[in-house]
Amino acid sequence: MSDHEEDTPQQEVPGHRVIAGYLRTLDASPGVYRMLDAQNRVLYVGKARNLKARVSSYARPTGHSARIARMIRETTSMMFLTTRTETEALLLEQNLIKQLKPLYNVLLRDDKSFPNILVTDHPFPMIKKHRGAKKEKGRYYGPFAGAGAVNRALAQLQRVFLLRNCSDAMFESRTRPCLQYQIKRCTAPCVGKISEADYARSVRDAERYLSGRSTEIQENLAADMQAASDAMEFERAAALRDRIKALTQVQTAQGINPRSTSEADVIALHLDGGQACVQVFFIRAGQNWGNRDFYPRVGSSEIEAAEVLEAFIGQFYDNKEPPKQLLLSHPLENADLMAQALSDKAGRKVAILVPQRGEKAELVGNAARNARESLARKMAETATQGRLLKGLADAFGLDAPPARIEVYDNSHIQGAHAVGAMIVAGPDGMMKNQYRKFNIRGDDLTPGDDFGMMKEVLTRRFKRLIKDDPDRSEGHWPDLLLIDGGAGQVSAVKEIMDEMGVADIPMVGVAKGIDRDAGKEEFHRPGARPFALRHNDPVLYFIQRLRDEAHRFAIGAHRAKRSKAVGATPLDDVPGVGATRKRALLAHFGSAKAVSRAALADLKAVEGISDSLAEKIYDFFHDAG
Repeated sequence: MSDHEEDTPQQEVPGHRVIAGYLRTLDASPGVYRMLDAQNRVLYVGKARNLKARVSSYARPTGHSARIARMIRETTSMMFLTTRTETEALLLEQNLIKQLKPLYNVLLRDDKSFPNILVTDHPFPMIKKHRGAKKEKGRYYGPFAGAGAVNRALAQLQRVFLLRNCSDAMFESRTRPCLQYQIKRCTAPCVGKISEADYARSVRDAERYLSGRSTEIQENLAADMQAASDAMEFERAAALRDRIKALTQVQTAQGINPRSTSEADVIALHLDGGQACVQVFFIRAGQNWGNRDFYPRVGSSEIEAAEVLEAFIGQFYDNKEPPKQLLLSHPLENADLMAQALSDKAGRKVAILVPQRGEKAELVGNAARNARESLARKMAETATQGRLLKGLADAFGLDAPPARIEVYDNSHIQGAHAVGAMIVAGPDGMMKNQYRKFNIRGDDLTPGDDFGMMKEVLTRRFKRLIKDDPDRSEGHWPDLLLIDGGAGQVSAVKEIMDEMGVADIPMVGVAKGIDRDAGKEEFHRPGARPFALRHNDPVLYFIQRLRDEAHRFAIGAHRAKRSKAVGATPLDDVPGVGATRKRALLAHFGSAKAVSRAALADLKAVEGISDSLAEKIYDFFHDAG
């Protein structure tokens, strides 16, 4: 792979001529190209089987769509990366798009990981939800569309197979069955209510179910129930009957499951007026494991469905394992290339199909209908949000509806475990991937000094903005600040902003009225008298929602910090002592205080603690003075 770039002349040159100037440096190699504007911002990232042929198509002065013509006009320089194969170029293109977020590319904005079900590696395995890297030992089943789909599946598994969901630490410490046993959701292996062999059998059945073999499980349970009845073990027969009944209810609830499609992602796109919705259904083990909708940024009403879907699929599977089949609503321009790239990534064949008849076509049709309906709802919500932002601008005398609102709040208990929180909202609603929390570091702050905490939060926030985006071109600067507080808070915030040279950002303090009732909020602006909105004004409800969301986020961050502090011990500060060794020390001595008082010889006797580490631990507690 190689990289080269040439500077363009300083004088203004038409974009197509700028592009034509690069042709003499290019050959027929596959690769990726970047188009940049006068501020060196990336406008577009594209791939090519033949770089010279692809770039020459942009060098023509006419014959382009309005979107492409606009992009060419803004281009002042280009960069190129050559690759060994076109497949490598495709993967590199999608990585660069996700990293650089070019203006003219289709961009997948919501790229969270999906949860799985994990059956842990343990003599009595627990069954739980897992999200993120698959580092923990055990068997993983998924992905599921979201937390709701996983929670429903876990509830079904517990009702049918009675597996534990408690942590290993809780499992080891139980002396009597918990409530889960009382309500028939667990067999209480923690206190020996079931043998290891019988529990293992339940685990195998649960894993068969997750693998789509529920009919086989039902037949086995029916045979076991009959055997128990013949042996006059009527209590066991009744328990098996209840499990069969629960499994039947689960199967009935899953009547929409496909019959002939065992593993696929069903991906349907709907485009309308420059907006797009992609609906993804996850089919695993012959079961529908939920669906999610995505709203990629397409930027133009002229864009083709094939380009949107190809960009979506490339970015979506960048950090996810693809299934055996992708069932699409529209064909891709480079379907063979995409299938090859996904197959290389998965280490097995991945097929891309656009079904025209049969069950697979029905699945795609259902996903397409969901995409159409979801986009209609989203566009209606966006229109409503637009009216609210315009109303907000009118109420606070802003020049234009704000594209980015930042709301700040603090949370603490008498100054302890203090955190600051920032939430962000815009034309598409709450922008949760932009939320930030700030652990308050000020050692010189008086406990409960809300002004001091807000000063620290805003100083850190805007110092970072000034450093990372001094010309305010990246879209991360707010158009409006909402502060939880009255005149004093607003005055303090204005002083902070003046000190940092960013006094041009409008700010409003939201304070409860005299009797502190919701609906009687007063709004404070620098140099203006406070005012209130009428009680039933939609803009007032919108501001209350923003303030409540900031409060919720701040409290959640504070609780997490407080909970972490409660579980902290002096061992956390000892170099070389991680979670595993910390558990070994606590299990051996019973408490962190006992570890701190232990003799060197006793520390050396702990399994997993080397002589040199034992000396470090001993020195840490005995040489502190």
